[in-house]
Amino acid sequence: MEKAKELLQVTSEESQYLSQHLPPLTPHSDFCFYEHFILRGIQVDRVEPGLVVCTFKLPPRFTDRTGKLATGAIVNLVDELGGAVAHSEGFPANVSVDMSISFLSTAHVNDELEITSRLLGRKGGYAGTIVHLRNKATGELIAEGRHSLFGRHASKI
Repeated sequence: MEKAKELLQVTSEESQYLSQHLPPLTPHSDFCFYEHFILRGIQVDRVEPGLVVCTFKLPPRFTDRTGKLATGAIVNLVDELGGAVAHSEGFPANVSVDMSISFLSTAHVNDELEITSRLLGRKGGYAGTIVHLRNKATGELIAEGRHSLFGRHASKI
């Protein structure tokens, strides 16, 4: 338990970074800490029906203590970008049902990543997506995530 507590401790450097880079929270604001933290810095390059392609220069906040891309950051990117490609305009956000991620390689701070999210299919309110994270310079596949989502959609009645 002590080892877990030690790993979860925020260093003064991490605390200072967050306090300098996040806007202050105010009551009744539309600001979402999570989305600001995860999506800030992602550049959308192409959007087509069933496809989203983004680039992302890996910031320090997405790395573990060894300086490599954290697996939790990969999970968050698969969740957010898989959900984005499955979203239908005018309907509430889908909820994640299942995710399966293969971690194949890693990346380091300032590596540029290309993230491709594709809609595999939709049946009723259920949608399946696949997300690929690649090192843009080398083309090496870092991770592949499959993401299943469910959402309420218009009735045919």
